Parts: sequence; C-alpha cells; structure tokens
Amino acid sequence: CWSCRRIGRIQINLKNSWGFMPPAYISTMSKFSKNYLNKINKILNKILEEEDKKITECAKLIRDSYKKGGQLYIFGTGHSRLLGEEAFHRAGGYAAACPIRDDNLTFKKGATKATSLERTPNIARKALQKYKITRKDVLMIVSNSGVNHAPVEAAIVAKERGIKSIALTSVKYSKKAPLSKLNKKLYELVDIFIDNKIPPGDTIININKFSVGPASTITGSFILNSILIELASMLKTEKIFPFYISSNMPNASKNNNKLENKFRKINPHL
Repeated sequence: CWSCRRIGRIQINLKNSWGFMPPAYISTMSKFSKNYLNKINKILNKILEEEDKKITECAKLIRDSYKKGGQLYIFGTGHSRLLGEEAFHRAGGYAAACPIRDDNLTFKKGATKATSLERTPNIARKALQKYKITRKDVLMIVSNSGVNHAPVEAAIVAKERGIKSIALTSVKYSKKAPLSKLNKKLYELVDIFIDNKIPPGDTIININKFSVGPASTITGSFILNSILIELASMLKTEKIFPFYISSNMPNASKNNNKLENKFRKINPHL
C-alpha cells in the first residue's frame, strides 16, 4: 500500500497513530540511512539463514553449563566489550551472564592506549585470572577482526583450562587482517564460532571515498540475544527461570531478587 515500504523482509508501516503518513518522513531520512537499514537487514537475515544451527548449538552448550551450575562469561576489548554489558543484568536477559571487566580492555586509559593494549601479550590472561572460571562455565569471546592478541589469547587460555568457548567474529575480516604474534585466528581456536557476516573494516556505507556506518555491534547484539532466546526456551521448565524482568514491570523485584541471591556468590558484579 502507499503507506508501507518493504525493506528486505521487514515491512515498515509509515502511517502514524492518526492514520496518515508523516509528510517529513521521506525527506528527513537520507538515502544513506535507508541504505544502511537495508544492508543491516540483509546481514541479519543472512546470519539467521546460515548460522541458525550454530546459534542453537551455542544455546545447548550454555544450557548444559547452567545445569552443572556454570555461568556464561563474556570477553571483549574496545567496542566488542559492549556485548558483555548487553548481557549483564538485562531486562529479559540471562541471569547467569557475567562480563569480563578490566580497565585494560576499555577506553578508560584513552583510545590510543586501548588500541595498544588489545595487542599486548598477557592482557587477556590477567583479566581472566580475576574471575573464578571453571570447566563447568562457558567463555564467549567477541572480536570482529578475530586476530588481535587479547581475544586470541583468551581463546588459548580457555583451551588450556578445558573451558568451552564460543566466538562471535567476522570470518572475512579475520582472513584479511594481519595476525598477532600468536599467529592464530580466533575462529580456529574456539569450540563454536558464529560468523557475523561483517566485511573487513566493519563499515558498510560509502561516502566521499570513506566507509562509515559500523555494523558489528548491531549484528553482535542480534546473535547474542538470539542465543539467549533459544536458551530461554530450553530452560522454560526450570523451577527458577533464570531470566530477569525489567525493574519497571510488575513482580520484577520478587523475580530479580531471587536471581540475584542465586548468582551473587559466583558473579562478582551483582
């Protein structure tokens, strides 16, 4: 219809709640933004079509860990670290998720320093040593390029300690980016890897000979939450369903307090 536009597999209704199309809609959203939306949609559909079995496998791995009293730890540097925070104490999120936090993995010491540190030996090893990660746990490692020293080192530590590992990474990017001194790609070392389908450089929109519009945070969040949604379906009969409710919703305190009390002993951030 005149009020709808179909972008990929998503149909967007352009009418507002009064039943007519906002006159400024077309003019305010540039062709670049619409192209960005279209490309993101295509990437997400490709992930769903090509990585669906691995998403289920990851959910099963985390389910088995949970049944043994384990926890999902999430490691990343720079912007990849955001997915650890996305999973932690999230409305509708998995209660047994714990981000690996360390100032050397963030921008706290400055962007230049952070870029250097994620390429520095022993940074990941020291960060992981702060947590009591055991063989009953799962370590998810997020790295778009999949080659920097820290995430690769994290995968090596997991393998050394017999910890099951999952990677969210770009296979195309990994094959093009220069390797660290470890001479390994992240996806070569983990038990399961999910390809986020992001091109080398992360960006997907070309403007004036530059490429802009990073996409890995959007795809990463989609993959992460897809795994956790599948996990939720596998744990739906648990006596205490391990998923948080938004604190602004009815009965949230009762539900969330139970979960916090249950996981506080193993999650240092609660």
